[in-house]
Amino acid sequence: VLHMQVQLLDRYTAKKPAIGTLYLTATHLIFVETSCNTRKETWIIHHHIATVEKLPLTGTGYPLNISCKNFHVVHFVIPSERYCQDVYHSLLRLSQPGNYLFAFLYNPKQDEDDRRNGWGFIDSAMDFKRMGLPNEFWELTDLNKNYELCSTYHSELGIPKTARKDTVLGSAKFRSRGRLPTLSYYHKESNGAICRCSQPLSGISARCLEDEEMLQAISRANPNSTFMYVVDTRPKLNAMANRAAGKGYENADNYSNIRFQFVGIENIHVMRNSLQKLLEVCAMKSPTMSDYLTGLENSGWLRHIKAVMDAGVFLAKAVADEKASVLVHCSDGWDRTAQVCSLASILLDNFYRTIKGLMVLIEKEWISMGHKFTQRCGHVDGDPKEVSPVFTQFLECVWNLMEQYPCGFEYNEKYLLEIHNHVYSCQFGNFIGNCQREREEMRLKEKTFSVWPFLWENRQQYINPLYKCSLGREVLRPSTLPLNFKFWCGMYNHFDKGMQPKQSILDHLLTIIQKRVEGEKKMTDFQRKLAVMDGVLADECTLKSRPPEQTLMPPVSVAHTSKNMQIKEETIIQLAPTAGSKQI
Repeated sequence: VLHMQVQLLDRYTAKKPAIGTLYLTATHLIFVETSCNTRKETWIIHHHIATVEKLPLTGTGYPLNISCKNFHVVHFVIPSERYCQDVYHSLLRLSQPGNYLFAFLYNPKQDEDDRRNGWGFIDSAMDFKRMGLPNEFWELTDLNKNYELCSTYHSELGIPKTARKDTVLGSAKFRSRGRLPTLSYYHKESNGAICRCSQPLSGISARCLEDEEMLQAISRANPNSTFMYVVDTRPKLNAMANRAAGKGYENADNYSNIRFQFVGIENIHVMRNSLQKLLEVCAMKSPTMSDYLTGLENSGWLRHIKAVMDAGVFLAKAVADEKASVLVHCSDGWDRTAQVCSLASILLDNFYRTIKGLMVLIEKEWISMGHKFTQRCGHVDGDPKEVSPVFTQFLECVWNLMEQYPCGFEYNEKYLLEIHNHVYSCQFGNFIGNCQREREEMRLKEKTFSVWPFLWENRQQYINPLYKCSLGREVLRPSTLPLNFKFWCGMYNHFDKGMQPKQSILDHLLTIIQKRVEGEKKMTDFQRKLAVMDGVLADECTLKSRPPEQTLMPPVSVAHTSKNMQIKEETIIQLAPTAGSKQI
């Protein structure tokens, strides 16, 4: 489907709109400008589209406003009402599929071996071996190999070595949705462990001996501490309300040697509304400073980011400084718990501050442990109340850490943005489904491709030129004072053409480093070629200096010399999109 003479407006300025042709394919919305000398293209994958809104009729046509999950906003004016209706209804249908996702169509021209190897590129189970498991305190169990113990956990779980089978089974029955305490991260230096689970089904007074034994086993697995923390990431009032529904939090009288801590991160509904208010601030046209700052404050967004960061810092300090183990949960243990455990792992372990390490962390703490990507990201037509920017908040916390430690991370901002794009694009199979069991039932490894090899192949784009590996070995101790939290313009205004373009110093430095590397490679090639040529010329001089009767070889013919002098030139071709084009 195509529509001509469509206008693309700039929402920040009143400059003349771009005129072009609008194409609708099975997977993308494409706008091709025809009003300029260069062919500029804007590509939007249908899965990125969050809302499509028809605006009141103007003197130039019928406006259509499209907001995307990666915060791209485009404003078209279509000359015909019939065409506008056609585009509107088509985009509503294509952006909210029942179960028909782009990943099942995407074919990067790789064979089955490439697909299979791609899915094996990141193995979250190998990360436990990197931590030193199994050891005298912890082991891996396959009690969940058929997902009968917990349907939303990974098939292989880390548990204390002293925990008996009946202890594990009993604890699972006492935890919401069977999400029993399991190992998230083991800190070899302190023997402290971060474990995660869901809320207990304790209600007002219920208790479970097996669950109490499970927590004791976790505590005993750390010989350097006589107590362990139990961290509830919810506000205390929310947790108390859950008690009335037969759930809630641990009764400290029933669990010996635990220290209880609430950290007060709000639920998915509060976060969804907060993001909506933030985006309304971003959409303001020529706001005053007062309006902008008031809107940012009223959204509460940075306050929520700080709450998540505070919790992650608390965990890292408990493990590294107090050498204590920590058990973390929220309600079901797949949203706030994933955020906090992931952040603490990054603070404690420099491996997760590398390009490949972040892949492993996301695979281990989010994908394998049941974060509901399909529901939280709204991949398919479903309950809008289940949508929430949980993973976006995690990436924003990582970005804030990178701002405080510019030399402490191997990856740059572009890497975080690229991961965020692919979480919502449904181009690869990693972020489809709500848990590992669902992904196996959908046979994603047979029908789709993994995003990690794709990102790894393009890793040169994501390197932080300031990264110092030696600095990265430290435990990070960021400040969570309010002055250290900033609005992430790179995420929420990344696509706005009307904003004054700002060249990133790091991008400029990375370009210089890449040119230097290319120059060094060319110099090495030239030196190799000169060495070959010097050797050939030396041989010729030796032959010419010998008396005729001592010449053992026949005279070298011109053709023979030319053949020996031929040197294969290697040409490096830089692939780039058409000038001015942009694919999203």
